[in-house]
Amino acid sequence: MKTVGYYNGEVCEVDELRIPALDRAVYFGDGIYDVAICENRKAFTLDYHIDRFYNSAKAIDIRFSMPRDEFRSLLLSLIDKCDSNDMMVYFQLSRGIGKRKHEYQDMEGALLIMITPFTMGDMRKKMKLATFEDKRFLYCDIKTINLIPSVLAAQHASVHGCNEALMHRGDMVTECAHSSLLLLKDGKVIAPPLDEYILPGITRKVVEEICAENDIPFVTRRFTVQEALDADEIIVASTTKNISGTCEVDGKPVGGKDEKLLSRLQDLFQERLDRETK
Repeated sequence: MKTVGYYNGEVCEVDELRIPALDRAVYFGDGIYDVAICENRKAFTLDYHIDRFYNSAKAIDIRFSMPRDEFRSLLLSLIDKCDSNDMMVYFQLSRGIGKRKHEYQDMEGALLIMITPFTMGDMRKKMKLATFEDKRFLYCDIKTINLIPSVLAAQHASVHGCNEALMHRGDMVTECAHSSLLLLKDGKVIAPPLDEYILPGITRKVVEEICAENDIPFVTRRFTVQEALDADEIIVASTTKNISGTCEVDGKPVGGKDEKLLSRLQDLFQERLDRETK
């Protein structure tokens, strides 16, 4: 199959998927999701994504009775159906199917999976960012499908010729529209704390593990927009970008002061990726 679509047991090409109008994802955005990337038909950090998927479902009280091992096997079986070697695996769980009413009854979640060809870009190519006020509600640590603020932030970046949005609440940096944001300063990796303002990014988690394995200081603390602008490097980290440096914020040059450490982190990340996907 060129693409693989799945909805509650039915398998077809993605553009043939049919989602019921009464799926609560349609009229409430009442659901959660996750995304993994496959290279050479092998999913990178798949178990981390599955864990976050189940954690997100539990956090907003969506019932999903499929055991983790069974769900993992389902994903792998669908990956095997796709003709591509490199692909994006998107999986979503809505609260279920029912009449439009804010309150919900106990129901089984509705599972949607889409697998499409995907080619990872070059993480060595530096990115341009545009600042954007973070106006999201306080469930940012849950990977829900309520993404209007992120959509607006990503669009803002795009119309300004940038690759991502640097989001901030007042003076304090949170993350990007759909990526984690880290700094390099004085030989250290600096990351915002994982709280209700921040999604626990899988790529960020891998970076933290790499740092621990290679004696690179990893510091968790809040930092301001100005600190980011003054950092040795700004790193954008995500499942679809890996870890990329930044050359501009709002049209002004940034970074370029510790490309040695940035390159080392990228090399170590690539080695981890190769080990798990070759």
